[in-house]
Amino acid sequence: MKNADIRYLILGNSTAAVGAIEAIRKIDADGAIVLIGREPRHVYSRPLISYLLAGEIDESRMDYRPRDFYARHQVDARLGVRALRVDPRLRTVRVTPVSADGSERNDATAEELRFETLLIATGGAPVVPPIEGRDASGVFTFATWDDADRLTAWIEKRNAQHAVVVGGGLIGIKAAEALRARGARVLIVEREDRVLPLGLDRHASSMAATALRDAGVDLECGTIIERIVVADGVVSGVTFHNGRESSCDLVVMAAGVAPDASIVHGTAIRVDHGVLVDARSETSVPGIYAAGDVAQGIDSLSGASRPIPIFPHAYRQGAVAGTNMAGGQATFNDAFAQNAVDVCGLSTISIGLATAEGGDFEVLTTEDQTARTYKRVVLRDGRIVGALFVGDIDRVGIFTGLIREKIDVTSFKHLLLSGRLGLITLPEGYRRRVVSGEAVAV
Repeated sequence: MKNADIRYLILGNSTAAVGAIEAIRKIDADGAIVLIGREPRHVYSRPLISYLLAGEIDESRMDYRPRDFYARHQVDARLGVRALRVDPRLRTVRVTPVSADGSERNDATAEELRFETLLIATGGAPVVPPIEGRDASGVFTFATWDDADRLTAWIEKRNAQHAVVVGGGLIGIKAAEALRARGARVLIVEREDRVLPLGLDRHASSMAATALRDAGVDLECGTIIERIVVADGVVSGVTFHNGRESSCDLVVMAAGVAPDASIVHGTAIRVDHGVLVDARSETSVPGIYAAGDVAQGIDSLSGASRPIPIFPHAYRQGAVAGTNMAGGQATFNDAFAQNAVDVCGLSTISIGLATAEGGDFEVLTTEDQTARTYKRVVLRDGRIVGALFVGDIDRVGIFTGLIREKIDVTSFKHLLLSGRLGLITLPEGYRRRVVSGEAVAV
């Protein structure tokens, strides 16, 4: 294939890329699609890496789409190749093969690819705090399948028994849970004063902390690691900001992810925290799109422009981009945060502005201490703008639909946390749309 023949160039072998490919092929059955993926792997489900590390699933369960996905959709998938730079003026992307150790090969192997339309779906890069000793052997990130493999190899080779996880967010908790399942002692260190501070309120966070401690995970919240102690180039412990030390065999950096937008910095493609996109998933340069964790758009509930790095959002945004790349018309105007995490057997889901309070917000809560359940619903102007569920997540789909459709719940507000909320209690017009498939299924 000649470079000039690339009708659709996709950077990133991700959920967003899959959404785009499937959307393109619904409109254009033959246009050339080239996909560039840094990892030499078939597209896989990244949320499953903690279960792989824990030994709860094997490699056969990791595929996000069947092995014939690229062939069935006539995609030229160039895996083990990294995009280095996008030139929006020349409409080219410079790419280079990646060596087995993950490093780029020399510049002589780089190639310029020309495109007609481009999707940037490069995802996010792990945030590694500038802690002394972070480059030592035994320090890992936890964002990819390779990260899980490297951790497994280290544990087995070194008989590692004690891990420190830097970060008490979703990634850190899943890493800690997996390491605990492998028999390691685990300490989570979170700089905020509680775990899962972005998605849970204080009460729900306390419940999650209890579940972690009951599973044997130690917590240090409201503190930071000053230094990683290194002996002969290998991790041997950590020192906290107050001078106290804790020994360990490995450190997992799980302080979050940031949009991986480095390939467009300094170009005409506008970047804030992530690549800025409109409701069509299009960037500031016509014909160039972005989707998934690398993209930054409008949160429909807060009105703020920000990245929303969640799995289902990435697919939907990628599908919108693919539709528009192929000449169709699609928009994504209802993006908002949705995070689900099982904390050592305790299910938690937060939607939208789940922790908002004060001002124009009305907050409804209910709790059953015996059943270990807690629910929190946030309303503004008679409409639900946030919801938080711990332990009991049976009707989450209903609340998600009500939020997305901006339904006025005033007439049945008393039912929201009663346990009696169901399809029959919803407004008739909305109920008809759900049944007909026009609204969000609940």
